[in-house]
Amino acid sequence: MRPLTFTLVLLALPWAAFAQSNEVVYPPFGTETGPEIDSDQLVIYSTLDIGAAEPIVLSFQALFPSVEVTYHDLNSIDLYVRALEESDVQNRTADILLSSAMDLQIKFANDGYAHRYQPANFGELPDWANWRNEAFGFTFEPAVIVYNRNLIAEDEIPHTRFDLAQLITSDQDRFFDAIATYNPERSGLGYLFATHDSRVSDVIWDLASAMGSSGVKLYSSTSAMLDHVQSGRFAIGYNLLGSYAITRARDSENLGIILPEDYTLVMSRIAIIPRAAENIVWAERFVDFILSFEGQTVLANEAGLFSIHPRVSGGTTEQQLRAQIPNSLIPINVGPGLMVDLDQARRSRFLRRWENALIGQGEVGSSK
Repeated sequence: MRPLTFTLVLLALPWAAFAQSNEVVYPPFGTETGPEIDSDQLVIYSTLDIGAAEPIVLSFQALFPSVEVTYHDLNSIDLYVRALEESDVQNRTADILLSSAMDLQIKFANDGYAHRYQPANFGELPDWANWRNEAFGFTFEPAVIVYNRNLIAEDEIPHTRFDLAQLITSDQDRFFDAIATYNPERSGLGYLFATHDSRVSDVIWDLASAMGSSGVKLYSSTSAMLDHVQSGRFAIGYNLLGSYAITRARDSENLGIILPEDYTLVMSRIAIIPRAAENIVWAERFVDFILSFEGQTVLANEAGLFSIHPRVSGGTTEQQLRAQIPNSLIPINVGPGLMVDLDQARRSRFLRRWENALIGQGEVGSSK
């Protein structure tokens, strides 16, 4: 096992009160035992958990042993704000941004902050994964419902959002303080999922009301919610990242996973090379790698993410997911339509309605 350097970074910026990141430094290959070699640098800001990111980083370094990779694990909103402010103030930021907050990534690129690049061998990948040669989708990950098998009987497993709302309201004492979901105000991915839920069906407002009546707990990370569902602290987690949940469930008999039958949202992590990146060449090589057959194989078989490459087999892939639930998948498209809900007035209205639903006020279930 190669030695890693772990530090907790608290940013010296106006929003530093909540902008913390886990930083991992991956030294160049061979420097521990072999002769010294010239080292190149690659800095990554990412929302991908370090445990999932590590096989990707190490596989990239196996191809390019001289590269030192500094990896920052950030909340999606913090990642966006940090990259934006560093670009504006310092004209220097991370070399790669990898984020699950698709809308914030597209906005970052649309506002002129992204470096334009034509990835090598992109022809094998679906057209939807490339927006203007500035933003690149590289995964295909479902939003799922997760439950504790010891707390939810097989005959009461909710297969739709309506089922879930009915289950929660049928026994509020039992489910009080036992439900978790994303906080759309603090999590970019949570906001993305919640707004797209509202676009697909008004049932989300009935579900929000049911969760609110049961004292739902709001989080900014799937991993934290998985910890609590797995331990039995919570019975159910709604709209969790399926890639993390499936990986965790392989090693836990307690965790059950539901791909909702009414519809299953699917998001794609997006990679961007900022124009203010210091190491553009290494950033381009990293994008090439995560979109290549080799890189996508690592994603599917080692990182637990859903590959979009058509030739990748084994592990978790887009083809596998489409075959499992062919009629209920609703992919969130990579493109400018993602920015609609980022309008400040629209965002404020949505969050106000979400909060009112949770506390039992307003017209739950009504159209916008």
